[in-house]
Amino acid sequence: MAQKPEDQQGSKGLPHRPQVLLRNDSFLPPHLRSSVTAVPVTPDITQETYESDNSNNSSGGQGPSRGDYFSRRVLDHAIAASPAPDSTNREGQSFHNKVTVGAQEGKKWMNRLTEATMAGRRESMSEFREISPDLALSGNIISATFNIPHSLKYRKGSDWELTPRRGQSALFDSFSYLSSDDSPWNHIVVAWTGEIETPTDTPSPPGTPPTTTVHLSALNHLSKPVPIDGVAPPTPPLVDGLWIPRDDMLRLENQLSHNKRIKTIPVWLADDSDGLDEGIRLKDQARWRRYAEHDLYTLFHYRQHEPTDGRAERVQWADYYRMNQKFANRILEVYKPGDIVIVHDYNLMLLPSMLRQRSPHMYISFYLHSPFPSSEFLRCLPRRKEVLEGVLGANLVGFQSYSYSRHFASCCTRILGFPSDTAGIDAYGGRVEIGVFPIGIDATKVASLAWTDEVNTKYGNLKKLYEGKKVIVGRDRLDTVRGVAQKLMAFERFLEMYPEWREKVVLIQVTSPTSIEEEGDGSESKIASRVSELIMKINGMYGSLGFSPVQHYAQYISQEEYFALLRAADIGLITSVRDGMNTTSLEYVICQRDTAGPLILSEFSGTAGSLKDAIHINPWDLSGVAEAINNALLMPKDKREAMQNSLLAHVTSKNVQFWIVGFLRRLVNVLGSRKNIISTPLLDRSEMLRRYRAAKKRLFMFDYDGTLTPIVREPSAAVPSERVITSLKALAADPQNAVWIISGRDQEFLSHHLGHISGLGFSAEHGSFMRNPGSTEWENLVEKFDMGWQEEVIAVFQKYTDKVPGSFIERKRCALTWHYRLADPEQGLHMSRECQKELEGTVARKWDVEVMPGKANIEVRPTFINKGEIAKRLVNTYNAELKALESDDESARKLEFVLCMGDDFTDEDMFRALNGLSAPNDGTAEVEAENTFSVTVGASTKVTLARWHVLEPQDVIECVALLAGVGGSGTGATDGVLSMGENNLAALAAVEDHIPEKL
Repeated sequence: MAQKPEDQQGSKGLPHRPQVLLRNDSFLPPHLRSSVTAVPVTPDITQETYESDNSNNSSGGQGPSRGDYFSRRVLDHAIAASPAPDSTNREGQSFHNKVTVGAQEGKKWMNRLTEATMAGRRESMSEFREISPDLALSGNIISATFNIPHSLKYRKGSDWELTPRRGQSALFDSFSYLSSDDSPWNHIVVAWTGEIETPTDTPSPPGTPPTTTVHLSALNHLSKPVPIDGVAPPTPPLVDGLWIPRDDMLRLENQLSHNKRIKTIPVWLADDSDGLDEGIRLKDQARWRRYAEHDLYTLFHYRQHEPTDGRAERVQWADYYRMNQKFANRILEVYKPGDIVIVHDYNLMLLPSMLRQRSPHMYISFYLHSPFPSSEFLRCLPRRKEVLEGVLGANLVGFQSYSYSRHFASCCTRILGFPSDTAGIDAYGGRVEIGVFPIGIDATKVASLAWTDEVNTKYGNLKKLYEGKKVIVGRDRLDTVRGVAQKLMAFERFLEMYPEWREKVVLIQVTSPTSIEEEGDGSESKIASRVSELIMKINGMYGSLGFSPVQHYAQYISQEEYFALLRAADIGLITSVRDGMNTTSLEYVICQRDTAGPLILSEFSGTAGSLKDAIHINPWDLSGVAEAINNALLMPKDKREAMQNSLLAHVTSKNVQFWIVGFLRRLVNVLGSRKNIISTPLLDRSEMLRRYRAAKKRLFMFDYDGTLTPIVREPSAAVPSERVITSLKALAADPQNAVWIISGRDQEFLSHHLGHISGLGFSAEHGSFMRNPGSTEWENLVEKFDMGWQEEVIAVFQKYTDKVPGSFIERKRCALTWHYRLADPEQGLHMSRECQKELEGTVARKWDVEVMPGKANIEVRPTFINKGEIAKRLVNTYNAELKALESDDESARKLEFVLCMGDDFTDEDMFRALNGLSAPNDGTAEVEAENTFSVTVGASTKVTLARWHVLEPQDVIECVALLAGVGGSGTGATDGVLSMGENNLAALAAVEDHIPEKL
């Protein structure tokens, strides 16, 4: 019986390979060569097992039959089956059918996802409950992207002129899809307005007088104003920036919110002094993109700047920090519980963490459209930790290719010290999943635009103009990562190696200006000069009076010219040296539906991993690229068509709908599987500073080891730095502040190293002894407690000290500690567990003591003495003092700011106590929850009772310095702004909403 065209695939979607490829398929990639793939390798499994039709399954669904031997395993928590190239790579299938089927599959997949997850739209939620019965999605998606989908032109008092923004077509197409009727989700975009243009007025006919003479220069010196009493009238100063009245701001927001294609909420970026109730003044609008494009974009593309004095970077980082905070504020204005927030690209890498700080239960995902570098390159970025921590606020992080996701996980491990694997990173008591989601294009849209009458006309003109010539097409932005110079050098090498192609092949290269601010020294001009030199060299050496082998167009071209050029090409040549998403390669495949021109694609492009059937080249290997061009020109028609069919099947099925739906599907999987796990958000320094400034009475409680100083191998070597002493001294000097060091250290150590700061209070040995600020006398809180337990504990500790070389016993007045940080790590950890087990079974049962495992130590202390009890005592004591003042201000009768920072298990007692003291939300709590900052330090994998986290002790000192106004060099508050660290400067600028004038 004749087989139907749609049945000629393999049983599990393996694309049908024409029999002609069995003879000579050396031009194809290995995974498409029948000589490689058509050889059975499993014993007792014949070729028919691979090629049998699934429709002939005779087992009735009872176990695997021959037809479903290689059926895909149903993934845990799978919501819907994903569309695959099977449906768009059928024998005899027309191009229009491929595009239509691919679009329909994407819509069906979205509908299946929605039916399985949206409680308010479907009654049946059986699939959804398999993920998590408690996960309630609202059906709203908020997409945060830096660039608004429109370019804006402003004319006072009139409607804004909105034109489509160039670039990022795939991203904007995904927004259009999510906002369309085809998508069941409610979608809105939050984005910066971008640089707003002011169109010049239409020129008046000659002789028409101007409407105003303001700021017009005098025609000659005789027409100047005549001075009165010898004093010339003052010249009105020119106003810097673009002033937009409030009415016009609201008019734009209304236009964008009612846009039929994409509903958008604009983010207005300006200093507080430039944004008033009456309107906003936009000055130096490009400042908000400088850090992302100058530092992040270049480094992510493996380019490193020469070192500078850092002054410009400090200001740019502060603007970058403030810009991300303004996005967070705007999103929170419209966010509702159950909404999904998708953050896009390197401009907003701090945004996930900032959103997590404000709403710990928010569903957040982040997608990076650019490459992500290896740890060796990311280490060159001064703010590397902050960037990584910002992204780790998301539940899911997506990348264009596997290598980028692997680099990100490696950076989190090597730079932050967080455990990671290929699927995610363990961070702050939770887990951040990572995934690979190659971007797609709207194949239906491209297919409709590429065959309009206007495009057909331009296509015919191009074919006539280059009749008899093979056309190689390149279209790139003129920046350092697109590899235009490498392309020209490779083409020159091609003409040198294969002289038979001279005057038979033409390279049409279109270069558009870049929008990326890579350098401040005219980098684009250098690239343009280099490109011009290469073109003149090639045309001079291999051209003639009537023919130039390179046709260069340094300009923007219209959409019609672009698609006509892709259709007219015999070869598409992309030689980017580092690239994220390259949609030109995908659009080229669509445009080659009839002619099947080969695609030569750089292996450094982010789309190379998706377009495996393209001819991959190394742009730095000029001879290799030249050889690839020759092979592509000589490739037989049947080989070209086989490659084109496979590429076309991929592009039409893995379209923009597939990309965004796949990303959402993975996010819902992640949320469902980790619904009750909440990671501890990064400390919001700007919010902490706001609360600190607003408070009249403040309490600070700091652990010592691992908090104010790093953990060291020898406990006696943990000496406070000069910066720690300066910062604590400045903080304690404020009469509104009560600063306490609550440590496991003994009295002698604390008195020796910090006792000279009279404003500090001390709690030694986890609360056994206390010394009030301004006093020199220690109070013994356990003097009436029987210490007979110590002899038994010392006997146990001594036994294990003898067994573990390098371990030792530290004897305090009220506690005993066994340290094994100098011992072999594996032996020390193993024996500590044995020691703890023995103590809990003997001493802890007889005496009222607690066995506390710590960082490379075990401590035994009285049960009723711990840091939590000290925290309660301090809060209650200071509140009682404030109430005794009988102030008329109700808020002044209790502490208005509490900061507690610690790093280990013993500090959890303080966090637990503070959570209890701030628990009632009716105003009766000892301290309000929003004014309580409990912060854990380090330990990415631990689950903590603290509400915030910081990475290391250095961050603790920076926070103290920020509140005390101390600069980075240890200077006082008077000039602290000038020398404070970049993160503190950014937090200060975010609170004051402008860069301090002292800079």
